[in-house]
Amino acid sequence: MRVEIWSDVVCPWCYIGKRRFEVALADFPHRDEVEVVWRAFELDSGAPQERHGDYAVMLSRKYGFPVEQGEQMIGTMTAAAAKDGLDFHFEIARVGNTFDAHRLLHLAAERGVQDAVKERLLRATFTEGEPIGDHDALVRLVAEAGLETGEARDVLTSDRFAAEVRADEEQARAYGISGVPYFVVDEKYGVSGAQPSEVLGELLATAWADHRPGLVTTNGAAPGCDGDSCAV
Repeated sequence: MRVEIWSDVVCPWCYIGKRRFEVALADFPHRDEVEVVWRAFELDSGAPQERHGDYAVMLSRKYGFPVEQGEQMIGTMTAAAAKDGLDFHFEIARVGNTFDAHRLLHLAAERGVQDAVKERLLRATFTEGEPIGDHDALVRLVAEAGLETGEARDVLTSDRFAAEVRADEEQARAYGISGVPYFVVDEKYGVSGAQPSEVLGELLATAWADHRPGLVTTNGAAPGCDGDSCAV
């Protein structure tokens, strides 16, 4: 059974959703027969290599609400992350364009270390304040997660995996995905948002037992990074 997860490495709810999915998968009786694939989704494809300034202000500008609402969202996300064992530090986050990060995640999939690279990039963004759009930082980070430094740099200095990233994004549009994380099982069952592990466990169980055609979607995405997902 294949689980495809559309997400971005600058999406806080995607990190929370990853952790919750891991709990669900660990409790799933058939976990050894589940293939997990991380798919590319850019929350802001036009973002510069690095955005500067207060995170709450950036949220306010992007989604058009007051800075105070952005600060409340940061508090909500930080508290939710802590409950799942994650340590968020938005005050040092250095978000930026993630297209190259997604290209390296495709390389990681070929090398069998995609989940480790995904984890490393998310932690770098939200806990360590690494500049996630910077090539030198990306090469160092993915090397720590198992990729060869020279190959990673070769990817970044070429257009390798660009088509694969665009194909992921095109598939997201075909599914009607406008916010992430978004979980799709066997191209039939879809769930939006960083759902509780119990809900994700039910998704796995339902998909395992039933193979009806057609994508069944629940819980639409919220605007901005409110609720349990981040939208474009």
